[in-house]
Amino acid sequence: MTRPGVRSVLCRNIKRSALSLALGMCVVGGVQAQSAVGSIFGSGQPGSTIAIQSPQTGVSRSITAGADGRFTFSQLPPGKYVITADGVTREVDVKVGSGSQVLLGSDAKTLDRVEVVGVQAFNPIDVSSVESTTVFTAEQMVSLPVASDVSSVALLAPGAVRGDSGLGAGNLASFGGSSVAENGYYINGFDVTNMRTFLSFANIPFQGIGQLQIKTGGYGAEYGRSLGGIVSIVTKSGSNDWHYGASVEWAPDWGAAAAKNVRERDPDASDPLYQYRSDDQFDSTIYSAYASGPIIKDRLFFFAMVEGRQETEDNFYALTSRRVSDTTPQGLVKLDWYINDSNLVEFTGIYNQAKTKYRTYEYDTDANGDNRYNVGRHEVPIEQYEMENGGKVGILKYTGYFTDNFTVSAQYGYLSNLIDSRLPANPAGGECPWAYSFGLTTSVIDRYIGCNPGTITTIADLDAEPDEDVRKAFRVDGEWVLGEHRLRFGVDQEKYESSHRGQTYAGGINWAYYTVPGNAVATGAFAGQPGRTVNGQLVPRGALYARSRVYQTSSSSYENTNSAFYLEDNWQVTENFLAVLGLRGEKFENKNGDGIAWIESDYKMAPRLGFSWDVLGDASLKLFGTAGRYYIPVATNSSIRATGAESTVSNWYFVNGWSEADGTPVGQGAQIGQTQANGSLTAPNPASVASTNLSPMYQDEVILGGQLQLTENWMAGVRMIRREVKSGMDDTCTTNPWIDWAADNGYPDFDPGSVPSCYFLNPGSDVTLNVDLNGDGEVELATLPASYLGLPEYRRLHTALEFFWERTGEKFNFQGSYTFARTRGNVEGYVNSTLEQEDAGLTQDFDHRLFTDGTYGPTPNDRQHTLKLFGAYNLTPEWQFGGNLVLQSGRPINCQGYIPLDDIPQPDQGNLSGYSGSSFYCLNAEGTRELRQRGDEGRTPWTWTFDLAAAYIPNWADNKLRIKLDVFNLFNNDRVTEYNEFSEASRDVISPNYLNDGNYQTPRSFRLTARYDF
Repeated sequence: MTRPGVRSVLCRNIKRSALSLALGMCVVGGVQAQSAVGSIFGSGQPGSTIAIQSPQTGVSRSITAGADGRFTFSQLPPGKYVITADGVTREVDVKVGSGSQVLLGSDAKTLDRVEVVGVQAFNPIDVSSVESTTVFTAEQMVSLPVASDVSSVALLAPGAVRGDSGLGAGNLASFGGSSVAENGYYINGFDVTNMRTFLSFANIPFQGIGQLQIKTGGYGAEYGRSLGGIVSIVTKSGSNDWHYGASVEWAPDWGAAAAKNVRERDPDASDPLYQYRSDDQFDSTIYSAYASGPIIKDRLFFFAMVEGRQETEDNFYALTSRRVSDTTPQGLVKLDWYINDSNLVEFTGIYNQAKTKYRTYEYDTDANGDNRYNVGRHEVPIEQYEMENGGKVGILKYTGYFTDNFTVSAQYGYLSNLIDSRLPANPAGGECPWAYSFGLTTSVIDRYIGCNPGTITTIADLDAEPDEDVRKAFRVDGEWVLGEHRLRFGVDQEKYESSHRGQTYAGGINWAYYTVPGNAVATGAFAGQPGRTVNGQLVPRGALYARSRVYQTSSSSYENTNSAFYLEDNWQVTENFLAVLGLRGEKFENKNGDGIAWIESDYKMAPRLGFSWDVLGDASLKLFGTAGRYYIPVATNSSIRATGAESTVSNWYFVNGWSEADGTPVGQGAQIGQTQANGSLTAPNPASVASTNLSPMYQDEVILGGQLQLTENWMAGVRMIRREVKSGMDDTCTTNPWIDWAADNGYPDFDPGSVPSCYFLNPGSDVTLNVDLNGDGEVELATLPASYLGLPEYRRLHTALEFFWERTGEKFNFQGSYTFARTRGNVEGYVNSTLEQEDAGLTQDFDHRLFTDGTYGPTPNDRQHTLKLFGAYNLTPEWQFGGNLVLQSGRPINCQGYIPLDDIPQPDQGNLSGYSGSSFYCLNAEGTRELRQRGDEGRTPWTWTFDLAAAYIPNWADNKLRIKLDVFNLFNNDRVTEYNEFSEASRDVISPNYLNDGNYQTPRSFRLTARYDF
């Protein structure tokens, strides 16, 4: 299950002496379009009729073997098939994304029927695929102690490591050194990746998953838009047999160990705890029920499932607490219509919209009115609201088997996904203006005024729809077998639209009140006169005046269009040598809120090459390799942030006072000076926010490996992996290089204000933007050489050596992998784990050259050593046990501090002064700021976790009842997984909590599951 291209075509009862004859029945073939289907291929008597039939659906097909005896049944739904020819019968299990090779020649008659038995079976080496793939069936996932979510299963694959707990859902996988925001996720061949952030994907009821495929590298030309891994889900389907079932998963909080607190190191702190977690609670009960069967026998089938949940999470903080509860159901429907044996129509419908309730509280003060810390219970209610996320997915697919050698499929999919839609949209008090007074100074707020508590600064634009993503995508795939060549080709296009609700000040306006002190002396044109200069006008001493400010960001929709085509030839060069020659063309387009493209690329060519060599001709020793290029698109969140428009309009007035009820002026008098307007709600010119020569981000990958059949039940393999990002993309936020360039090139009137605050570029490359060179208000394209920016090239290199092995048998099935890996670079990737920045492609990594100093080193997902062991043991027919052990070395530790500003001129100095201590410049023991290097504080400790499962399948229930206990982190290990890497509490003040514990392993918990199938 963990070898390259494994398709888990599982066989048993094969004698070692007969292995050379039987291997053809167990070896699997090349990948299928988007890996929602499989194929059967092999050899028989030349010109013979080959027939297959699905025992589950009754569907049958027949073709004629070629002159060389070869045949292929492509685009087959996963499941069991019986294949016959000339009196020889074989039973084959087709897995997702697999091809199952079958030997039906004259020699095959010496073998009897081969039985397929799922996880109990024997796995021969796959000599017909070049990919690095892991496939889990529903039966395998049930037998293992693994959480009921896709990411937890994906983390079992070799080379996958868990990403930072502060990104996404906190358990996303990093594959091959990539960031967790560089993966692709599919359901029944339809892309369900959240392209707004790349940090989530569409959910389905976990019990509705039939097979789960994880591609960790070397995937074929039909896949793109990913630098990490591919996670492909195939749902369950109906058959001619009626099936019903229900299950309950119960995970009570009382069965979980308490999380650890962290002591505060600052002796002057009021709160004795730096991290307060020991009273946090989580209770979960998940119900599911399903039914499947024929609507029309042999022709139309259905599978339907509903999942309900009752989950409550209580989080307690220093002065406040929160309760989060979710009772929202999810649903799944799969329909399969075999119009006839040559035409199949499939429909998948998913409902996953969740409504989560939030309640926030604060603790009572003590008898003296002082704060009480870490109380550990909910006391005074503050606010109650709901958040909606998720939506609907619909997938329609047609497959036509037009001839023996030609198959075509076409798919259309639709996805809608709400993003944190708040009900009510704004908090209580948000309808009140944000108002405050400054008293006699203009630097410190004296008090907040009116019904706004002062904590609500901005609110959502209620005239706009909530944030939502909509994907509409189609693809067409074909396969044509011509002798020794299996040609695969296809096109696909997706439109992904993200709507974004803008923001405005609470109450629609901000009021700030000022009193001119009695000793005030004006400046500027009124220098020396008694009073204060306000907006170019003299305001006398003792006067009360107000500034109104109306602020708004645009509410718009932002569309990405990603298009691709591919062509791939699986060429059987000799009987033992397979060559894969593929090419994929990728094209990306991102539009701003006005529908104008601000990032656009021509088709970029991505070759995909591979080979598989059956060295001895009996599939006992295989050498394989792949080489390919992979591109990734720009997230729509980048469009929202980079091209979103904002407007600020400010006015000043004499006033007599203010209303204590709502903070608005009383006795508003004459206006002071002119209206000041900045920005507009029109999207900026594309050439002013992104370099016109911008290239998409891509990565080159090479994999070499081998597999060896050790015994009848044992297989082992090794692969070497090299991945290198060759072109990266991010934004920078610096103006001074443009000023220097303009001065050096004869533009004395250059307007620095024409340079955008931030703009997209390929780090290390020249930048071409629209700027005002002559100070006349007219912008024109100008190219800034990379030398002025001082940014290094985007660098990330991942190398790894993976060892993997597998043991299968009647009672004991065992798998494992050991990975030695190194990921080095000056950037993690699309997100930043150290700062927990989730804006894909918009991190601060290249905001200024000083942020790139000291950055080359081990990236956050660099785990040098990872050992994974998992499997299941059938003690008796009624008792089954499973285990999962993960042993892993630690994560690099950095020192983060403030950028030195002394030698930085304006305007960059003012901009950089607003950043937190998030560079690699840190204060040493003498208080001097010095440059550190990524990872030079060492690593977090090694960790190990063992999960245990015990299942009881009683005979008295006719093996239809399954009661299972899962215990996660059985030994309650609590090693540190993260430290506080921020060395300064504020600029030039060393933090006493630097390198204090930040996070620990998840405490022990258990889950009890009861499942009945009938």
